[in-house]
Amino acid sequence: MSDRTTGRPALDTTARALAASPIAKVVGFLVCVELASGVLQGYYTPIFTDIARHLSIHDADVNWFEAAQLIVSALVVPLLARLGDLVGHRKVLLGSTVVTAVASWGVAFAPSFGTFLVAWAIQGFYVVWLPMEVAIIHRRTGGAESRVRGAAGVLVAALELGVIAGALTSGALAESLGMTGLLALPAVVVTLAIAAVWFGVEDAPGLGEGRVHWRAFGLLTLALGLVMAGLVLMRLQGPGSVLPWLVMVLGLLTLVPYARVELACAWPLVDLRVLRARGQWPVQATAFLFGVSVLGAQIPLSTFARTDPAVTGYGLGASAGKVSIIIGGYVLSLAVGALLLHVLGRRVGTRVALVVAAGFVAVGYLLFLPFHDTLAQTMTNMVVAGLGSGALVAGLPTAAAAQAPPTHTGLTTGMTNTTKTIGGAFASSTFAIALASTGSVDAGATGHASLAGYMTVWAICGVTALVAAVFLATVHATDARRGGVMAT
Repeated sequence: MSDRTTGRPALDTTARALAASPIAKVVGFLVCVELASGVLQGYYTPIFTDIARHLSIHDADVNWFEAAQLIVSALVVPLLARLGDLVGHRKVLLGSTVVTAVASWGVAFAPSFGTFLVAWAIQGFYVVWLPMEVAIIHRRTGGAESRVRGAAGVLVAALELGVIAGALTSGALAESLGMTGLLALPAVVVTLAIAAVWFGVEDAPGLGEGRVHWRAFGLLTLALGLVMAGLVLMRLQGPGSVLPWLVMVLGLLTLVPYARVELACAWPLVDLRVLRARGQWPVQATAFLFGVSVLGAQIPLSTFARTDPAVTGYGLGASAGKVSIIIGGYVLSLAVGALLLHVLGRRVGTRVALVVAAGFVAVGYLLFLPFHDTLAQTMTNMVVAGLGSGALVAGLPTAAAAQAPPTHTGLTTGMTNTTKTIGGAFASSTFAIALASTGSVDAGATGHASLAGYMTVWAICGVTALVAAVFLATVHATDARRGGVMAT
């Protein structure tokens, strides 16, 4: 397509102007959005048990809320990331914030279990916020990795502060507000974030070319939907049933025609050639494995802390308020980890910093296996894992953008969240099965999961983080734009 039809000179002029402009103002407004994102991610965690009792479901079944939201996020992020490259990242950020606000109000006023589940799932549109923000900053800094990494650290620190504020607020108000009023507060915060994007983020045209590839989107939706349906059937029928495995295999096989369609298209929804580059696939694989712990383990950690040891023989017996304090300490360590990434990255390089971060996550979760009896042990484990998790949250989209062509920054940063979300969705479903089907505690009678189930969750989180560290440590990434090697 010619420069005249695409308006390429005009776009290049805009890009240079944006790169020369200061980013402090836009980062300040994006901080407001990440504070809202943090509230969404932290507010509900201390009250998951209360939500379960409100909806008359068991602790293990709460995992399906997370699985539904994560799979919606996994489906929409590639589409929104592609749209960001085509029409502009600010437009996608604004639109996704509006959708998330509507869904948040739906969560607050849902009259039934079904509507609650639908609203909760659609709320997952917020997952695209951080990738779009990193893409916006990447463009405004002209791709200067150090500046992007520093800004990303600030955004993730704001996110984690939002998590702390949300968790402390819900824990403090859980016993004084009705459930509708309690659930309405996050909706208010997200609604205010719309104004931050509208007034504070400068619009810019997209640099990508082509159109949205809807056939590929349909095949991807079918593949992920079948795999998730198989996991649901396994939860209902047990791992010994043949049908769940057949449905999951069919979903995986659907990825074959999906890949063929994408590779044959001039304007793919997800450019597999870019993602399979030496500098890109280790980052995306790490994001998938990281999603297992950072997303899939949230609810098990909350329900374990709320479990009464006088009834089950394990757990911390914590109230909603105490859980909010535990989460606050964990999330504070995430914020510290995000800020330390920039310092460590300047000294040893981005790749080595990410290897160290993945190692911290692995150690933190594996420590749960022998040490989980006291609040001090639990907090120590979570702080260790949190330092690594914070660095990975900030570092993965930054590393992906640094290794991508300028026309694909939205795609690559978005895909770190997509792969992370898919990993979290699969883990959440798997953990629901583990918590409901292992051990000697009768979940149907007490509403509590088993200790063996929790041990399985922690072991999986630790091992997947170790595998991620190995990926990053053994693969030297080639820069997609400069032909160099990512700093080590």
